[in-house]
Amino acid sequence: MQFHSSLTQFERLPLTTDPTPEANPDEVDIDKESLDASLIRQSAGTITSTEGGNSLGQRANSVTLQKSEELRQLMLAHCHDRQLIILQDFPDPDALSSAWAYLLIAQQYDIKCEIVYAGTLSHQENIALVKLTGLPAIRCSLPNLKTKDLSSYQGYVLIDNQGTTSGLVPVVQQAGIPLMAVIDHHNLQGDLKSEFVDIRPAVRATATIFTQYLQAGLLPLDSSINQHVKCATALMHGLRSDTNLLMQAKEEDFMAAGYLSRFYDAQLLNAILQANRSKRVMDVIERSLKNRIVQNNFSIAGVGYLRYDDRDAIPQAADFLVTEENVHTALVYGIVHDEDEELEVVVGSLRTTKLTLDPDEFIKEAFGQDSSGRFFGGGRTSAGGFEIPMGFLSGSNENSAYAKMKWEVFDTQIKQKLLRLVNPKDNPIQSE
Repeated sequence: MQFHSSLTQFERLPLTTDPTPEANPDEVDIDKESLDASLIRQSAGTITSTEGGNSLGQRANSVTLQKSEELRQLMLAHCHDRQLIILQDFPDPDALSSAWAYLLIAQQYDIKCEIVYAGTLSHQENIALVKLTGLPAIRCSLPNLKTKDLSSYQGYVLIDNQGTTSGLVPVVQQAGIPLMAVIDHHNLQGDLKSEFVDIRPAVRATATIFTQYLQAGLLPLDSSINQHVKCATALMHGLRSDTNLLMQAKEEDFMAAGYLSRFYDAQLLNAILQANRSKRVMDVIERSLKNRIVQNNFSIAGVGYLRYDDRDAIPQAADFLVTEENVHTALVYGIVHDEDEELEVVVGSLRTTKLTLDPDEFIKEAFGQDSSGRFFGGGRTSAGGFEIPMGFLSGSNENSAYAKMKWEVFDTQIKQKLLRLVNPKDNPIQSE
């Protein structure tokens, strides 16, 4: 009963944001400081505290109202613009669904958006999500972006990332395109110069943040509109995937799921979740089982070389290894090879069930930063990842003996960095 009451109260929060066809955005003149103060007062006044108080819920709703209004003002200021929505190179359901929600919100202000990513969709559920819903995300490789006329874009947006996991961002920055918005739930990765920033690490999924935008009136969902139903289904999938099927969800995530439950297509979501693993993914999982070492309840496995299109097999292997008895954290990594561009990068994933282990801190401490101060990886609650470019050593693997030697060097170095934290007394490099 308490959950239903909280949800009902949140839905009544007074925020009028819908632009009508008759309204002229240029005529809107709002004093921002007065508006923010008014929104906070309205939020606090609308929610009735229960026994023991509900200050946390009040603060969360105040932030949602304030950020929703700030985003609406951003949209009004950039009506008729053209924007790029840049996702991480290998986007997950949370990123894909949230980007779609941003695109639909922006359409109301005649802002034309393109959702792009540099990598590939190799996880079977991500492929099914895009194909079955018609989610408008396209792969844009680095060479293609460099030849693209970027002068027609007035801004770019980062969703479910902060630019550190996308190879497209440096190219866009060099073209002088300004950063319009950053909306993410990961820990802050660095100084961000953006017109709008909404980074909430306490929220378990970016899809939750966007669902709150929808609830606040930025896009009232209509179950009679097919595109709204499919977007709600995608958001539900993104929310579930980033909260481990809601088992790690917080109150805000549950409330968002409750709202989406009115609009999503359960059969469509089930079809997405029923996508089968490919044989290549199963082979990588088998390799991770064969190569793993277990120390202090950490399972660490290097899986060697992988095709670029099989990159998402690494997190799936980590998902599998963490289910082993007496293992609370699994780390799986490999060298991902892009034959088209002759690029190689060490890609790794972390999964943990240990509540006191912060994946973001662990990965940053293990691998540090590059020469420009950019971290090689990071994370969120229960999961993390890292990508380490191989630079000069990329490619030239025609000689199998050389390729084997190169893998052994990277495998040993990564294990050394990880085991330094897992068990400082152990030295993974055994001297003869």
